[in-house]
Amino acid sequence: MRMRGDLALMLAGLCGLTSASARAVCEIRNVVGLRFLNYTPTATLPLDATGSITMRCTGPQLTPVTIDLSQGGSNNYALRRMQGPSSSTLAYNLYLDATRLLIWGNGLSGTSRYGPILPVLGLEITLPIHGRVPAQQSVAAGSYSDTLVVTLTF
Repeated sequence: MRMRGDLALMLAGLCGLTSASARAVCEIRNVVGLRFLNYTPTATLPLDATGSITMRCTGPQLTPVTIDLSQGGSNNYALRRMQGPSSSTLAYNLYLDATRLLIWGNGLSGTSRYGPILPVLGLEITLPIHGRVPAQQSVAAGSYSDTLVVTLTF
């Protein structure tokens, strides 16, 4: 039995302005969602996937930038879940680091956030999103998905 999980990331931005004449503009330029392919419940190793977020700031940036990821449909950072057929859910999580120790959230409830940083003017920064589906979850075959919001604050 194999199933596939897709994770869509939506864009959100919060804008901070320094003055009427000198406006900082930071934006999320691109988001590549994660695709967990061919999860097998009997596999002994977790299933990993990687996506990315690309951001850029133009104009004078005097305040630090952070990027947060929402909890998704589970409303819980530690227990993110993708929804599947017949109300089945598949546990997963997203991380800031390749070792998958720092859960990417909003900096609260045991999570971490990207930043704060002062980005170089005009330089695009691409950040990897490391995802993991834990091994040996007994779930129904089918397609699983979740949607999160990416928030850029400056």
